Amino acid sequence: MITSRVDERRLTELLEELADLLTDTVEAGASVGFLAPLDRAEALAWWRGRAAAVADGRLAVWVACEGERVTGTVSLALPDKPNSRHRAELVKLMVSPAARGRGLGRGLLTAAEEAAVAAGITLLHLDTETGSPAEHLYRSAGWTRAGTIPDYAADPGGELRPTTLYFKQVGVPTAAG
Repeated sequence: MITSRVDERRLTELLEELADLLTDTVEAGASVGFLAPLDRAEALAWWRGRAAAVADGRLAVWVACEGERVTGTVSLALPDKPNSRHRAELVKLMVSPAARGRGLGRGLLTAAEEAAVAAGITLLHLDTETGSPAEHLYRSAGWTRAGTIPDYAADPGGELRPTTLYFKQVGVPTAAG
């Protein structure tokens, strides 16, 4: 597996594969902001809409590839307000259903965390569907549960589900360190 950060040009080149990954992820039941069945044209449009944010540095996107095939992605949304430049939101961590269980999610998460530290980010945050398999990944990677919001977002089937918020301090000494 090769994980790399993509620029606007590379993101545009990978639109078709990223759209396939998004539709497959939603079809497999992951709550990443879309309802099933997700129309491929809608997935393409969504990814195409990320290009400007990547170009101007508001969004950092990594893709994982096995051979020529995109098997995962993760992004960091970087705030533009002066009082929040120390933090970023981890968004859209997706792993192809066919590639799960091989450490791909962990690798993507690590790549984003390491890049955040290199960029001077000291606090990361995310939200995920409560009870989802992603929660185990985040907890095992040292993320701290901040709380749960009931009926926060609809799952791919349209049912309102709770969402759990997590955070992780990175690049700073911890109380134990």
